[in-house]
Amino acid sequence: MPMYSARTSSSVAMAAIRRFLATGIVVLTFGFVLSPATAVAAPVPGSSVGAAGSSTLNEDAWNIRNDIHQRSNGLPPVIGDGVRAATDSAVDAFFPGLIAQRNAEAAARLTPPPPPAPAPTPEFDRGSCPPAARACIDLTNQRSWLQDNGQVIHGAVPISSGAVGWETPKGVHYVNRKVKNEISREFNNAPMPYSVYFTNNGIAFHEGNVNLMSHGCIHLNHSDAVKYFDTLQTGDMVYVY
Repeated sequence: MPMYSARTSSSVAMAAIRRFLATGIVVLTFGFVLSPATAVAAPVPGSSVGAAGSSTLNEDAWNIRNDIHQRSNGLPPVIGDGVRAATDSAVDAFFPGLIAQRNAEAAARLTPPPPPAPAPTPEFDRGSCPPAARACIDLTNQRSWLQDNGQVIHGAVPISSGAVGWETPKGVHYVNRKVKNEISREFNNAPMPYSVYFTNNGIAFHEGNVNLMSHGCIHLNHSDAVKYFDTLQTGDMVYVY
């Protein structure tokens, strides 16, 4: 009885598998429906097929399977469904997990990549304003904010400050009084709603046009002026830099 090497046995097995799978094309040509009994076969024995050989067989099986699926699309639905099911059963018998693996790889290729992570929020620029201040005014950038123990609780919001010759004084100040419906007697009774005075010479936060420089006061938009008026109390520190 002739003896075969492991290499010869694996080559025979590979050729047999290719022939088995290729018969599906012939079945389609004649329009027959494969039955589970003829489509499913026991796995080919012999674990001596190397990694390269297994990879080649897998590729052959996958290509033949896809070719049979494509050809079956022209058949009546009942026959086509049977052909595809029988073909997949045969491939699963010889190559367990191959179809599931390739389908998963295809799905992964179609899955869009995750969106990039949002950019980190830049740390709030508090300038030189100390944590003890309740309100901070940045004249260079024309902004102001409210804080509590150094934590920003409102803002920064846009402001306008004193024009040239009427500059808002820098440094540490303290709220000394509040007048909701204030007017400026010095400047023709100009309205100064929600005034919060923080100097002894009439400089205050109040509602006003943030696009127009002032006579030293800090103009705020309406909602911000209301917030400052409601939040700031007599004795609170206002820091201007």
